Amino acid sequence: MMLLLRTLCCFAGMLSAAASADIGRDPIDVDYQWGVSIPMRDGVELNATIYRPKDWQGEKLASIITITPYISDRYQPDAQYFARHGFAFLVVDTRGRGNSGGEFRPMREHDGLDGHDIVEWVASQPRSNGKVALRGGSYGGYNQWATARNFPQHLTTVVPIASAFPGIDFPMNYNVAYPYGIQWTTLTSGRTANGRTFGDAGFWQRKFLEYHQSGMAFADLDKLVGNTSTEFAEWQKHPTQDAYWAAAVPTSDDFARINLPTLTITGYYDGDQPGAMEYYRRHMRYGSEQAKARHYLLLGPWNHSGTRMPVQEFGGVKFGDAMMFDAFALDKDWYNWTMRGGDKPAFLKDKVTYFVAGANQWKSAPSLEAITDQTMTLHLSSSSKTHTAYQTGQLTSEPVSGQPYSQYVYDPLDTSKAEMEQADNYLTDQSEIAATDGDGLFFYSEPFQQATEITGYPKLELYLEMDVPDTDINVTLYEVLADGTSIALTGETQRARYRESLQRETLIVPGEVNKFTFERFYFFSRMIAEGSRLRLFIRPANGLTQQRNYNSGKPVSFETKAEASTAFIKLLHSDRYPSRVLLPFTNE
Repeated sequence: MMLLLRTLCCFAGMLSAAASADIGRDPIDVDYQWGVSIPMRDGVELNATIYRPKDWQGEKLASIITITPYISDRYQPDAQYFARHGFAFLVVDTRGRGNSGGEFRPMREHDGLDGHDIVEWVASQPRSNGKVALRGGSYGGYNQWATARNFPQHLTTVVPIASAFPGIDFPMNYNVAYPYGIQWTTLTSGRTANGRTFGDAGFWQRKFLEYHQSGMAFADLDKLVGNTSTEFAEWQKHPTQDAYWAAAVPTSDDFARINLPTLTITGYYDGDQPGAMEYYRRHMRYGSEQAKARHYLLLGPWNHSGTRMPVQEFGGVKFGDAMMFDAFALDKDWYNWTMRGGDKPAFLKDKVTYFVAGANQWKSAPSLEAITDQTMTLHLSSSSKTHTAYQTGQLTSEPVSGQPYSQYVYDPLDTSKAEMEQADNYLTDQSEIAATDGDGLFFYSEPFQQATEITGYPKLELYLEMDVPDTDINVTLYEVLADGTSIALTGETQRARYRESLQRETLIVPGEVNKFTFERFYFFSRMIAEGSRLRLFIRPANGLTQQRNYNSGKPVSFETKAEASTAFIKLLHSDRYPSRVLLPFTNE
């Protein structure tokens, strides 16, 4: 199924793999203080566990804080590691979770206010040297930005990892919701850890399939899984990037004032990459020159949990040995540099560090824009109006005349794609490719004559005509090796009504030709091998892990199969309608 929605289902980080959390870390005998209460400005007290070096003699320490809704005990291995290396480390349960007081309201104002109060409380303690850092991934990454926008005086540095951006990548991806939202809400319901319920993949797959097959409204999914949620219900009322979501993240003025040493980390297959990169781009756009000079970016071929603990093989792809490095040691070196006067981490040779998969090489650049200044343009064409795995279109360096359009059909009552088995080798699996027959489009390039590095964000321009007011379109780019092996590189899903803006909808007028620009692909870097081809796969977004759009033009979260309309979608490719894909590349 869709490459990236498989990785989106990881907002909770490594909770489902807690048993492997200690891999690569020796048992550490440190001292800790459990059940420390930290008062908030409104009288609520949050629970913290404080870890310190075992042989600590009372000298004042720099402090690192993780604030989590996933219960503080989960982060004991992390805390032990940093305490061993001379830091005080605090794990704090968010409001309403674990042993903290108050009510948990995910991604609301209290996250940042509480973060501010926690930082200042830590700095005021007699055992603190006044330098306080934040660390954490996923919700913990979002929480760092939420705290930074409240400008605690003693916040010294932040390391936001795989940071969720409310409304951008959770609980929807650029205005397209996904069922995982209710799975995550179940994980964080109540005060205790619900990791086993969250990690029961069989249950969630069965319920998500039941949702698809039943034709029920997406807004009723919480009732279907047996966990009626006020949060889930509230999210369905805000399908666009409106004030509700904007209230959870820094404003442009906030970004202009945030001036901290910052290390942003995300992965090519990290479901929260859109969020992590949205924070980064906004800080680069609005931040001061000094702030931008102190913001470093690290990108690698990792899934969500791999941003904190890289693994060499996942999704059916084994990446090169050079990709593996000690992520905890990098963070330690960062904190030594920014809080204790140590050397800058040697691994960060420039402001942007990224791994070229296929070449097994780390590279660096002063900015994203400086990575490459070359663009490869490939034009879409086809000699056939409908496509199968064996009858496809072409991607060519020069426009080719042929059929003026290709066409696919999306019947939202056909749930066969959702019923397909979810493959563990989701980056190399080609079962959906083989099963496509008139309900998707393929375009292949010629074999590459030399190895070519493609790094950055593709851009796809499509001219589409359809007979429905709305639909969801998924595009995925693959490398197809000479032996036929397929590797998913990047993808994007776009809801037609938001083709012009994420803040407002513009429904399609059936029969009109509209230009769709896909420019929210996931960042990636790969050396395309000599003899490989690129495959562009365009089809409906109708898999198990996706919200089903019934094409009616009504609010998608509330429409049912009773409103379903089959969509006939024409992709035009001609002199008048030059559909094309633009790829950033280098031969260096």
